[in-house]
Amino acid sequence: MAVVSALTCYPVKGCAGVAMDRAEVGMTGLPDDRLFSVVGPDGSMVWQGAVPRMATIRARRVGAALVLGAPGTEDLTVEVVTDATRSVAVDVEKWPGAGIDQGDAVAEWLGDVLGRSARLVREPARAVRARQPDLTALLVTSESSLDSLNTRIRERGATAVPMSRFRPNIVVTGWPDPHTEDRVHRMTIGTTGIGFGERAIRCAVTMTDQTTGQGRGPEPLRTLAGYRREPDGVSFGLKATVLAPGHIATGDPVAVTAWRRPVGHQTETIPCSADSE
Repeated sequence: MAVVSALTCYPVKGCAGVAMDRAEVGMTGLPDDRLFSVVGPDGSMVWQGAVPRMATIRARRVGAALVLGAPGTEDLTVEVVTDATRSVAVDVEKWPGAGIDQGDAVAEWLGDVLGRSARLVREPARAVRARQPDLTALLVTSESSLDSLNTRIRERGATAVPMSRFRPNIVVTGWPDPHTEDRVHRMTIGTTGIGFGERAIRCAVTMTDQTTGQGRGPEPLRTLAGYRREPDGVSFGLKATVLAPGHIATGDPVAVTAWRRPVGHQTETIPCSADSE
């Protein structure tokens, strides 16, 4: 039986994840997932592909505060600002062109850690975004997909990669076939309804060691390019939409209720019987 083997939230885009045992899932995904972003002086998002050291920054919520940590640096507690009057213009994916600036103290801390000018901003109106369908609210991967990829990587004489390279929210174990997540049209995990959004196109972030913040290219992109090529890149994992909010916990069974099957250039939906889930 397929079950959830890992559940991870990433409070700050591009920074380290926080393992969770259980989470309430809303229409925008896990609570606080990618709620904050690091931006440069011009408001553009700073991403891990360009600044690999971001992977070493740990972020966790403690009550209403956000606590940041990094190797060789004292932790910083940020009293989260939600006042819209502190909004600044930013260019961050999914956000409405604005973010709420979190102040000079965290900007100085980030500058010291990253070696460049940076500020921390918060998404200004997640509740408003939650009213619209988000096809990429959750990132789902499977152990069987990683096992298949690593078999191919080892055959090339290279070192296998851990799942952390792909920064998933939900990892499924127990699907016998690799890339089963590609074929899911609808599934239920815990009490949460999840639907297919799109295949996850992977970038240079997958070549960064998520523990040390150091580049480890060219894998896994080199191997993925040999068998997972898409029109816009190479894919690994499922970006999914939340159809019905609920809760998810590690160990929860994953019940597929409808499959996708390519038919020419279209996709046919195939309902599941109870014994095929």
